[in-house]
Amino acid sequence: MEHLGEILSLIVAVSWTATAIFGDEASHRLGSMTVNVIRLTLASVFLGIILWITVGRPYPVYADSATWFWLALSAVVGYIFGDYCLFNSYIVIGARFGQLFMTLAPPSAAIAGWIMLGETLTWKSWLAMFVTLCGIAMSILSRGGQHNVKLSLPFKGVLLGIGAGVGQGFGLVLSKIGMQHYAAALPADAPAAMDTMMPFASTMIRALVGGAGFWLIMTLSGQLKNMKAAAHNRQGLTYAALTTLFGPTLGVSLSLMAVRYANAGIASTLMALTPVLIIAPYAIMHKQKIRLKEVIGVTVSMVGVAMFFLL
Repeated sequence: MEHLGEILSLIVAVSWTATAIFGDEASHRLGSMTVNVIRLTLASVFLGIILWITVGRPYPVYADSATWFWLALSAVVGYIFGDYCLFNSYIVIGARFGQLFMTLAPPSAAIAGWIMLGETLTWKSWLAMFVTLCGIAMSILSRGGQHNVKLSLPFKGVLLGIGAGVGQGFGLVLSKIGMQHYAAALPADAPAAMDTMMPFASTMIRALVGGAGFWLIMTLSGQLKNMKAAAHNRQGLTYAALTTLFGPTLGVSLSLMAVRYANAGIASTLMALTPVLIIAPYAIMHKQKIRLKEVIGVTVSMVGVAMFFLL
């Protein structure tokens, strides 16, 4: 199908917009740690069912130790660190601004590729990073007294947002390395469907490790009682389930599939539209005013992301 990758990328952007909105609601009702445990546990179950139906095994079949190592490492960086920061940023600054900081993911992925894969960064890449950062700065900075510049958002929320964007960027590169090992490990007699379903199997490995990590953190910090309380919060559980469906189950898997059928730069740029798509529905739901400088800031950030991949 022509432009399949581009279509999938747009679907991913919409899916991640829904994830952000539902994740924001779930985090406020259940707490970020509880939401991450629930969504990654449910995602592992959903992905296992999908793999069982398509390739006949409810687990990441054919994945070797190198595949597990790199994908597990990507889960630690992208899920345990990155998503911990992201869902806590929803609580502090809301999903609209939390998603704005996710435009840091492409530049972070480029730096990670430079460090881990030896990929070179051109002056155009550095320029694109600068434009992206300028867009974020326009959205979150305001003038104080006597022309002083100050943050219009809580400093904690800004740090969490930066951690979320950087975590996703570095986690994406680690996932890429893991999927390269996975592809090399597939035997010649592997089911034909495995080629298409490998992104889903890779996502399942990340969800299993990420979920186990959050369970361990909750156990060690004495927060398991929050899980019992969450079991009685029907509305919170509904939002957490929707976050799971649109996030790690469909969104992440389709994003890995999209880059296989489309130019990675175009796909990544289309998937990064979430900060734009979320502005109107989030403002309507929370009865917030949309300031012109915020719209301009998001637009500049998106231009930076586009420059990064398309120049």
